[in-house]
Amino acid sequence: MDGMTPADPPKITARKRRSLRALLQTEIPLAVYCVIFFTMVILWIIQEVHPDITLGLLTELMGAAFTLFIIDTLLVRSKTRRWRVVQEHVDYLIARNVNRLRDGIAVRAFGFNPSIALDRPDANQHQAVREQRADLLSGIAALPAEAIMARLAESALFADDTYAYLNERADDLWDVLNMKYSEYMAPGLVSDLMRLHTHLKDLCGHLRQYGRAERFPEAAGYYQRIGRLGASVSVREIVILVNALKEQGYSEPAALADSPDAERGSG
Repeated sequence: MDGMTPADPPKITARKRRSLRALLQTEIPLAVYCVIFFTMVILWIIQEVHPDITLGLLTELMGAAFTLFIIDTLLVRSKTRRWRVVQEHVDYLIARNVNRLRDGIAVRAFGFNPSIALDRPDANQHQAVREQRADLLSGIAALPAEAIMARLAESALFADDTYAYLNERADDLWDVLNMKYSEYMAPGLVSDLMRLHTHLKDLCGHLRQYGRAERFPEAAGYYQRIGRLGASVSVREIVILVNALKEQGYSEPAALADSPDAERGSG
């Protein structure tokens, strides 16, 4: 990962805003506990009618509830312990993928060309570039699809290498979603990554639609128009999602060799 060793990923900014609340949820449906509880209440109410039977059933239910609680607690603790071992690395992997995608969309879709001050230290200049990119993407997310279409850098976006790039980014996200530990991630994060993957694949489809203009020159205007319309919608959704993931702390630039700590943070 751009010079980073697997054993030493950087701390992700805003990590404290993310918790293991998904892991702290019960593994056993709450309905099961509710049924046991209400059954015990009913048995307690009618115990005067059949005291021997109700007492035995009440004891069995209390034992079952206690057993389920202990098993549930052990399962959750075991799951939490396993997740803590890999959480930092998985978070960093997601953050690096999001950061690379933010950079790729800014450059390929909108021709992002930041202002570079050569007299600045590299770390400070890198931060300034990230801020310029963040401003661009924040502004894009606030625009309707029609306005975004007018700002697309068509020569760069509707190119074969961009199609390959977007497919690679989509595959990277799919690999994260299909890894062993994806079940430990918060459902909201999984949903965002799935939607991001889907919109990337949709964007690839719109690029192919645009490319049909070369195969069917008599209808070139139609295919290019449809490609631009679809691409503007997909690009907007992608920008909104990567901005939201960045706000959650999932956008991590690669560390610079001369100042690793300076490069940790949102990007």
